[in-house]
Amino acid sequence: MTERVATTPGLYPLPDWAKETLSDLKGHQKGDLLSGDEGAEIESVYDEVRAEYVDDQLEAGVDRVVEGQARWDDMIAHPLTVHDAVETGGIVRYYDNNNFYRDPRVTGELTPSGDVAAELTAAADVLARDAPLQATLPGPYSLADLASDEHYGDEAAFQAAVADFLAGEVDSFPDHETLFLLEPSLVENPPAAGEEERATDAIRTVAAATDADVVVHTYWGALGEKLYAHLVDEAGADALGLDLVADDRDDTVYNVQEYGATDSLALGVVDGQNTLVEGAETTADRVEWFESQVPAQSFDTTYLTSNTEPFYLPENKYKEKLAALAAAVEVLE
Repeated sequence: MTERVATTPGLYPLPDWAKETLSDLKGHQKGDLLSGDEGAEIESVYDEVRAEYVDDQLEAGVDRVVEGQARWDDMIAHPLTVHDAVETGGIVRYYDNNNFYRDPRVTGELTPSGDVAAELTAAADVLARDAPLQATLPGPYSLADLASDEHYGDEAAFQAAVADFLAGEVDSFPDHETLFLLEPSLVENPPAAGEEERATDAIRTVAAATDADVVVHTYWGALGEKLYAHLVDEAGADALGLDLVADDRDDTVYNVQEYGATDSLALGVVDGQNTLVEGAETTADRVEWFESQVPAQSFDTTYLTSNTEPFYLPENKYKEKLAALAAAVEVLE
């Protein structure tokens, strides 16, 4: 019987009080972003926000708890932007939306920094085993896609170096039940024909660094057929994350019907960017609709999640969507 798990990809909106406090402490300009060496006063704010995120998730009743990534100034690039071997360039639009990130220009050897591991360790201390911890990282393909290489000099070598860097970060993680690797570039800027295996090799490198269940989470549309098949067969992931909010969800269903699936799946069934809150019944209906389209498939675990990080949402809306995901699991039982 399929286990259904309510969770999210991470990266939550900052509470209003924290926005005001951090704005005063860090400055009001885009140049005054996180550098990785903040003082105790700023760190204490992030500690308080982290504890609030954990409480929000426990109160909502989700099955996996994320750290929430309050320190991240953007959705993907953070692990590089705070690295000593990276210089941050200009502000770049994040895909086709109205969020931005600082261009991470890699100028030296990428070695593990322990930055994300420290965040997760702090979350685990707050969580105190009240629920399983879930880790979140950018996937190696997307992180390499968004960064600029000024050191390795070769696209393949750079992608492999980013994968090794992320695998080194995972080595320092505290115990975690699940690892989500966020890979929007696989949809937005997929590898050229013939280069799919390079992307799956990079993902497999990171996935092999943990004993936890690994979800390669894609969103903003359906994967191309060939790339989807490569990911199922070669990425070493326990689950693929599929966006069922996107308009081309029928293409996603076709991929599963035609090429099969990983042993588990993560289904993006609530919209991480739209303030309209889906009720538990609506969310459950989306899961049942998908399962009715692939009756020949059975899954070890189905993760019910937002399609994107809920960073885009107002604070009250993201909390309501957490509750809807948790309640949908109960409806489906």
